[in-house]
Amino acid sequence: MPGQRDFFGPDEFLEVSDQAETVEDIAGVDQRTVSQAVVSATDWTTETVISQINKGNIQLNPRFQRRDAWEPDRKSRFIESLILGLPIPQLVLAEVKNKRGSYIVIDGKQRLLSIRQFAATADDPLFSRLRLSGLSIRQDLRRLSLVDLRDDPGRSDDLAAFENQPIRTVVIKNWENEDFLYQVFLRLNTGSVPLSPQELRQALHPGPFVEFADLASGDSPALRELLKLKRPDFRMRDAELLIRWYAFQHFFGRYSGDLKGFLDLTCESLNDQWNDAEERVRAELDQFEAAYATAKFIFGQNVCRKWTPEGYEKPFNRAIYDVLMFYFAQEAVRQAAAARREDIEQAFKDLCEQNPEFLGSIERTTKSIGATSTRFSIWARELNRVLGLELASPFPAA
Repeated sequence: MPGQRDFFGPDEFLEVSDQAETVEDIAGVDQRTVSQAVVSATDWTTETVISQINKGNIQLNPRFQRRDAWEPDRKSRFIESLILGLPIPQLVLAEVKNKRGSYIVIDGKQRLLSIRQFAATADDPLFSRLRLSGLSIRQDLRRLSLVDLRDDPGRSDDLAAFENQPIRTVVIKNWENEDFLYQVFLRLNTGSVPLSPQELRQALHPGPFVEFADLASGDSPALRELLKLKRPDFRMRDAELLIRWYAFQHFFGRYSGDLKGFLDLTCESLNDQWNDAEERVRAELDQFEAAYATAKFIFGQNVCRKWTPEGYEKPFNRAIYDVLMFYFAQEAVRQAAAARREDIEQAFKDLCEQNPEFLGSIERTTKSIGATSTRFSIWARELNRVLGLELASPFPAA
């Protein structure tokens, strides 16, 4: 959620902002599209919300718990607010196309997860149980769950207060295209720690590849080290980066500078092709890990950082990530690079210092087809020069 602390220190991981998906990647939405959408507000009780989740009408995937952003104390204080009747932020849902009464979550997933975990039983097969902790007003509720409130006749008032508490819920219906929902999502999440559109993409394009990418990225040693994570990232940058890598591996010829569309295409296509592509895709995950190992061997802790005369910059650079991980995924490149570590790093430094085209392609407007073609082509040329290979850029010569 906006304003939440991440799992690393403020100086440990920075990213070049225009390389990640942002509202600028979303196609413009005209006034007619906005006017056509039906936005209504209702007050669902907490009991109704739990029922909707249990019926599957509100899509709250249990796997989201792996990317939980709220600590138990914060969840508990949210539940305490519901019992006390204090104001809480509204939920924003979008009705699934062609599935009336089924909703994806645009804003409020952490709140919904807190409610559902508070309602979990000890043997709940889907959600871990939340017992209240860290309360500031109702300390008498410590260690209790919703089951405990229901089982204790002396807690009937607290039970009624919780289950009957209204939660303002905004529902978006009749939306014309996904770009409208992305606009809403990104505008709602403009805090100091913005969320990744990948979270919404997973809801809009569910399928076996997306599920694989979610699980594999959260367990990836390379991504955890690269992003300095201790567990799967609640911002889903790990999933977005893995899907981005698969996108260039499989569909580089269809990249047009539209990053959102490129990642959507990858998810849709590999979801559809999963029966035939699964074995290959899973095997390629080993190549991904090997690519990172080679990049780290060459650049150490500065992998995917830009070089300047003053040294490596701190911000993680997705444009550099794209080219390093693409070419180092090839076994021939990895084998040749093993004996030319210093030469490769020096070639990279020289490009950053002496090649304005390459430098521009890893700085601003990095998502354009021109900048993408430039950095892939120039880096392939340098690897060929240093390693004596004949690599071809996946893009036309810059």
